[in-house]
This record gives sequence, structure tokens and C-alpha cells, in this order.
Amino acid sequence: MSASLDLAERPDTSERRNPRPPLAPLWCPLLTPYGSDGAIDLQRLRRHVEYLTPSVGGFLVPGSTGDGWVMSDAQALQLLDAVLDLAQARGAAVLVGVLRPDVAAMQATMACMLDRLRRRAGTDDAQTAMRRASVQGFTFCAPHGADLSQDAIAGAFDSLLGCGLPVSLYQLPQVTGNEVAPATVRALATRHANLHMVKDTSGADRIADAGLDGVFLLRGAEGAYSRHLKIAGGRYDGFLLSSANGFGPQLAQMIDLLRQGRRAQADAMSARIEAVVEAVFAAAAGIAFGNVFTHANKAIDHHMAFGPLARDVAAPRLHGGQTLPDELIAVAGDALARHGLMPARGYLYS
Repeated sequence: MSASLDLAERPDTSERRNPRPPLAPLWCPLLTPYGSDGAIDLQRLRRHVEYLTPSVGGFLVPGSTGDGWVMSDAQALQLLDAVLDLAQARGAAVLVGVLRPDVAAMQATMACMLDRLRRRAGTDDAQTAMRRASVQGFTFCAPHGADLSQDAIAGAFDSLLGCGLPVSLYQLPQVTGNEVAPATVRALATRHANLHMVKDTSGADRIADAGLDGVFLLRGAEGAYSRHLKIAGGRYDGFLLSSANGFGPQLAQMIDLLRQGRRAQADAMSARIEAVVEAVFAAAAGIAFGNVFTHANKAIDHHMAFGPLARDVAAPRLHGGQTLPDELIAVAGDALARHGLMPARGYLYS
């Protein structure tokens, strides 16, 4: 099996858009932990996934928060292998992140990942391989470039969606420098039945506000969590949040409270999470290197993992070889304690 996309064997997507099992309302773009040698820390990854399931129903791997933009294909494949094993054992689904700056690079990385899925499943059939791995689809952002027209963005997604496999469109203007307009998304969904999910991290909610039938909408922007889901009168089917790395159980509890009609309690939980996220993200924004989403959530997760002992444990290592500043660890700890979200015992000790 070669690492190539065989479009001559595209699956038929003429059936309804989501023939798969119901999609989870809470997804997480997993952080990637590293050991002192810079290699992916697979043991730490396992404990993190154990902490998040069953609260989190699906994982984006690798996502922007998990260093997807800077990972080599080899690193991304190692991470994907590990998470697929862990997620399948716990009944969680996976979205495969293909975060590259242009269409050619996206297609090449997708081919490598699809080849790995086929090898794991022992089949040449892409749909079967994805189903056996509980993979819900491949996730793409628009190509990078502030000057890209909507026609150029649409043409890029037409090429990517031409694979015929389930695809998630990821709106991430903080990285790509552009936005996919609601009309462009609607036209793509009309042309391609395999566009079955849209994640919007812009915070502007223009795609959701415009209405998009038959596509599962995930909100990736932080804040005001309890008012955005359809079950609470909002416009989204679910969340795909970087903050779920630390607050997966709390966000799942909030969703359950909304389902039960206990809006006041859900709003209170939402406000506590938002207060911590705002404080830590603001502090992380001052770091001159790397990804603010990664920094903020690694700081929060450090406390969730080690509890009251976190400040005495070496700070997490980043993809570039640096470690998180102690000052950010302190801000996260203070915010968690102030809002009653500091665990009495870290999940690494349970």
C-alpha cells in the first residue's frame, strides 16, 4: 500500500451526510506531552487520555493545541498511533488533524495518515480502515494567506473534499490569516456530502449565525460556554475546545446540567471555567514563542495532573525544547484555587 490518495476509488457520498454513530458533544484537541529528551511521552499521554475519558467523547489529533502545525509527519503518525489505541480502548472517536499551510502539503500528509490507517486495519479500503479505527474524519484548515480570495479558498477545499472521505472544516483565522465565509461553507456543503463537520475557533460565529443544515457544528472559541449549545438555545451541536484538556470533566458536567434544564448551575460552572481560562490565556499571551493555546492549557493541565504538588514539579516541556515559565504555572494555580477548580489530588496520583 503506497502513501497516496487513490481518487479513482473514492467512496460514494451520495447518501445522507452522517451515516456514522451520533457525534459526541464534547471534543478535545489533545495536548502532546514530551519527555526531557524531546520525544513524545507516551506514558504521560496515556494518563491524560484516561483522565479525559469518558467525559470527552472525541479527540482531534494532532490539533493546533497539540503542535499539529509544527510536527513532522513522522511525529504526527507516532502520536496518531498512540491515541488511536488509547481512544479505541475507551470508546472515544478521533478526528485526524491535517494541519499544513497549503493544499499540496495537506494532501501529502493526509496520504501518509490514510496509509497508516489502512496498514493498521489490514485493508486497502479507506472507509473500512477509518471505521475500524473509530476515525470520524480528516480535519483541514484553509490554506494560509491573508490575501486569498473566497474562490481560492473554495477551490482548495474542493480539491481536499474530492477525496470523498469524511472531512471536517476547521475555521482558524488566528493561524491561517483568513476566514472561510459562510456562503463558501454553504456552497462546499452543497457540493460535497462528505463535509460533515465544521469547527469554528474565530469567536465571531458567522458560520453558525448564517445557518448550515446537515453539518455538525463545533465551537472552538473559549468563553460563555453554557449559552452556545443548541440544547441551551444556541447554534452549536457541540464543542471542540482546547480548554477541554484541563476541564473535560467540568465541561461535560455543564453539558449534563443543560440537558437537565438546570441552567443556573450550568451558567455558574461555565463562569468558573471561563474565569480561569481568561486569566491563564492572558498570561500566556505574553510568551514570545510558541502557541498561546498550547501554553495556557499545558499550564492548567499541569495542575490537574499534579494537584497541589504542581509547583514543585518541573514545568512541562514544549515542542521547541523550551519549558513553560514558572510564572505561567503560578498564574494557573492561583486562578484554579481562586475559582474552586484546583483538584485535591492530581490525576497522575489516582
